Amino acid sequence: MPIKRIEAGPRMAQAVVHGNTVYLAGQVAGNPVPSVGEQTKQILATIDGLLKEAGTDKSKLLSAQIFLSDISRFGEMNEVWDAWVSTGNTPARATIQAALARPQLLVEIMVIAALD
Repeated sequence: MPIKRIEAGPRMAQAVVHGNTVYLAGQVAGNPVPSVGEQTKQILATIDGLLKEAGTDKSKLLSAQIFLSDISRFGEMNEVWDAWVSTGNTPARATIQAALARPQLLVEIMVIAALD
């Protein structure tokens, strides 16, 4: 079974397609403004683009892992997530507080999706 790597670099690929499954690397805001809501919007737009490039979309999400630098901002992230996620197609999900790679990063999201 072939493996397709999307936006592969020397350390990681942004997405890997194997069989009928797409695995996305943890996505962070490209322009990390000091707002959990705005960073979440940026990340979800990136996820939409990577899923499209892989041949699927958010309605096929299987699971999501969300990392917040400050869990007290859970509500801000959820407000954006709830407006974005496909109604009736919500994935299994976990949200945790974690120290992210750079101090200006407030949110990181990693998803797995099925192909059509």
